[in-house]
Amino acid sequence: MTDIPAAPRRPWRLALLTALMVVLMLAPAWSSAAAAAAAAATSAAAAATPESDETDTDAALEMTLSPVGNGIVRPGDALAVSVTLSNGTSLNSPAAEVVLELGAAPLGDRAALSAWLAGDGTADDLAVVAVAVADAVDAGERGVTGLMLPPDDPQLAGRAPGVYPLRATATNASGTLMSTSVMTVPDDGAGGAGVGVIVPITAPPASDGLLSSDELTALTAPDGELTAQLAAVAGTTAILAVDPAVLAAVRVLGSAAPPSATAWLAQLEALPNDRFALQFGDADVAAQLDAGLPAPLPPTSLQPYLNAADFVPDPAATPVPTPTPTTTPTSTPAPARADTDEPAQQVSPTPTPTPTPTTPPGQPVYPTLDELVSVEATRGAVYWPFTGTAGPATVATLGGLGSGEDAALTLIPSGTTTSGAGDATVAARAVAGEASVLVYDSAVSAALRDASAIDESSLRGAPLTEATAHLAFAVRESGGRPIAVTVDRLDGRSSFGLTTALSAVANAPGATPVGLDALVAAEPVAVTVTESEPDEARTAAVTELLEGEAALTDFATILEDPTLITGPERASILQLLGGGWLPDPETWQTTLAEHLEATAATLNAVSVPQLSDINLVGQNVPLRIWVRNSLPWPVDVVLIAQPSAPRLLVQEQSTVRAEPDSNTRVEIPVEAHVGNGEVDIRFELLSPTGIPVGSPQVATVMVRADWEVIGVGALVTVVGGLLVIGLFRTVRRRRRATADAAGAEDGER
Repeated sequence: MTDIPAAPRRPWRLALLTALMVVLMLAPAWSSAAAAAAAAATSAAAAATPESDETDTDAALEMTLSPVGNGIVRPGDALAVSVTLSNGTSLNSPAAEVVLELGAAPLGDRAALSAWLAGDGTADDLAVVAVAVADAVDAGERGVTGLMLPPDDPQLAGRAPGVYPLRATATNASGTLMSTSVMTVPDDGAGGAGVGVIVPITAPPASDGLLSSDELTALTAPDGELTAQLAAVAGTTAILAVDPAVLAAVRVLGSAAPPSATAWLAQLEALPNDRFALQFGDADVAAQLDAGLPAPLPPTSLQPYLNAADFVPDPAATPVPTPTPTTTPTSTPAPARADTDEPAQQVSPTPTPTPTPTTPPGQPVYPTLDELVSVEATRGAVYWPFTGTAGPATVATLGGLGSGEDAALTLIPSGTTTSGAGDATVAARAVAGEASVLVYDSAVSAALRDASAIDESSLRGAPLTEATAHLAFAVRESGGRPIAVTVDRLDGRSSFGLTTALSAVANAPGATPVGLDALVAAEPVAVTVTESEPDEARTAAVTELLEGEAALTDFATILEDPTLITGPERASILQLLGGGWLPDPETWQTTLAEHLEATAATLNAVSVPQLSDINLVGQNVPLRIWVRNSLPWPVDVVLIAQPSAPRLLVQEQSTVRAEPDSNTRVEIPVEAHVGNGEVDIRFELLSPTGIPVGSPQVATVMVRADWEVIGVGALVTVVGGLLVIGLFRTVRRRRRATADAAGAEDGER
């Protein structure tokens, strides 16, 4: 073991550093959620050696090396690190000896940095600089060990600027673990570069078109996800990529919006940060273009989400319109000037009433679609495809889109350009062919995203150190051109995790925070975008969703306002294509299938129920048919009846107004021409524009047209017979009565 030379005593420095290490060692480390995130963020985590019996099949003992202060060590600073042992096994891990080693020479470039962080830790010039003993770690728990190298230690003092490799190993009876990191010695005298950091303001994945009031209440609560995002970016120069669907969800509720959501929206609108709008729902731009669309889909209407009662102005809160004064020049006498004999003219304003348009009391005042989705963007026509999904064709198509005076601008990661291969630095402002692009650094952005998801400071330091080291190289290699980075899309991160990621960028050596305008204003460099494989599942989903939407658009013509169906459908489609679904493709597929089933149910919500055989007795008897409407709105349809034989004359078209959530009876005039027999009648519903609605139904009608004549004749015969019999009996009765009276008179004589 290498002996570490004793350093001269510096009581105040040692006390300060000792206190720092105590804080690190006592840091809370028991969150299982953080353990999962740490596994993804750890640059190198090794399992125990094969001969160990303490490593489970589905869990491992992992080690994370996290330098304090994001690995930045200036002259006069100490090198302090934390080593975290995460025991994911079912057995306790014994105490281990932890050794920290530091490289003598700095890494040459970003490719060497990436290789070191992702490699096996093999190096020739590492020297042991600190040794400590890590306590035993119980099963399912985590232990943190601090190590420190004083600033005047020979291994540290006098280091030239650069990024130096660090390696920590932990050895016990179970085996050896290893983790790599770096130490950055900044060159404060070197030139710097502007760095713009882009942060998405988005909600968790949704299947409905807009967030509900309850969802907004939870997201904007003190511990809500939207609250955390806003708290992290407040006071920074972060460039905000805002999902307009989140803002629209608050605005459509009007006066019924939760107070916490209204306050959140007001705080967002008050922030001075540069911003641009994501697509509604943060929908997948590349998948839409890969499916053949000429441009990303916009929302069509959010009017169905508006409740009239929530948009009636409050008379008590609305100022009474007052006349607007206008200035009318009038001449009034004034004292003559001393140097002229002409009287001076004085202009005085005269108020002239100007009518002010007012809304009739009690009538709602609705916002427009543009007002509902406005994010008060710094510039329009900015597109941010999901990282790694935009190939040359996508970039070219988006580059041809524009918004007024703003040329289209597409955000792409440097790793998808030929000049950014091997984590090389690419300036933010670039052009790819004819398309304007904003290139964000892939390595830095990935590390910041990982760091923002970790709550444990002892684990978060690893990706923050990685991001800082890459930024140090990028600033040096940029030639003074601005650099862009992102804290990419991710749900569920805390305000503190996102804040520390933004702070790492702001405090990176040589980095000067800049906004969107500064990035766009820079002189562009030429880049070539590499090919990317389309996501076949998402592309197929776009096709399926658009087919369903087309069918619903035709179907919706049965409504007075078709947007009652088409508006929410478009909003739901965009939400289903949102970036929040990317981490959970299985749930997304299930939700997509449920949406397609709901679309089919809507298309079958209006129909003629299955018919049974009908007996038609007579020549002019109406047929009674029912029209089922399961929608919550009244619909207008045309009922078409087509008989299979000419013996039955049926009214071909009947206009029907079907009430919501009910069955409406329709009487169709029918005339039987000749004879008896069976006739099939096909019943079909059409929209007013001639679009078939529901499934056709066929009923067999048993025609008995002659029965009416026979029945009437029989009835006449019976009635006539009864009349004759009655008349005969009446005559007989009278004759008998007359004969009886005559016989009585003869007997009296």
